[in-house]
Amino acid sequence: MPVQSTNQATKIPGAGPRTYAIGDLHGRLDLLRLAVQAIADHVGGAPFRVVFLGDYIDRGPESRGVIEFLMDLQKRWPVTCLKGNHEDLMVQAVTHAGLGRLERWLDNGGRATLRSYGLGPQSDLGEGVPREHIRWMAGLPRTTGDGHRIYVHAGVAPGTPIERQNEETFLWIRERFLQARPGSFEAHIVHGHTPVWDGKPNPSEPELLEHRTNLDTGAFATGVLAVAVFDAETPGGPVDLIWIRGEASRTLVMAPEDDEPAAGAPTRRSRLGGWFARRQML
Repeated sequence: MPVQSTNQATKIPGAGPRTYAIGDLHGRLDLLRLAVQAIADHVGGAPFRVVFLGDYIDRGPESRGVIEFLMDLQKRWPVTCLKGNHEDLMVQAVTHAGLGRLERWLDNGGRATLRSYGLGPQSDLGEGVPREHIRWMAGLPRTTGDGHRIYVHAGVAPGTPIERQNEETFLWIRERFLQARPGSFEAHIVHGHTPVWDGKPNPSEPELLEHRTNLDTGAFATGVLAVAVFDAETPGGPVDLIWIRGEASRTLVMAPEDDEPAAGAPTRRSRLGGWFARRQML
């Protein structure tokens, strides 16, 4: 199926800059290129910025290409790239490979990233992966905001001020965050990290709620990317969505380890992992 982008809504007015938010890419350079072109067509001459929500690597075929494209885009556009848990896994695996860090990364999609660098599990990662790529991933911010919203990879802990939360929460949290009710957060939360769960049975659809927007559409498997458009003067969720559609792979299966880390509740991690594993995309 040819890759194509479709914008299903009209351009929106607004005096302030728009924020275009993009969820987990996981090596889908084809969708990233189309998303950037779609944003350029959509924004016209209005002020704007782009926020990428993390997880640029692993699972999909072109992780290296995604990293290099984003690094170059930051030189040309007002772009904020947030850190995802997969960037953290790769940085830890390359810089401190002991204590099972390499194996954990490989088990969560890292083999696809190695292939994009022309490497294998036995390669010298310190030599095979450009140091500027590791420095870039290691230095990515964890959150950003726009006055009405907080942008973060995985989510935030409900009922806790943002300044009292840590990187582990921003990169890994799931059920405590996903099950929180409206009013639990200081602002509307825009996030990725979870393409499918009990409250989001269709991975290719974003989750648009009063208190949060989930933009992880499982793009590496579904071939669908939803670019959310947020207006600086309008609180809450997106005022527009730009749909990017490309080739889909057959299944969406998430590893049980790709959830809250060991410091969290093991029962939650097991439940979500099992639920992901039994989801099938035809």
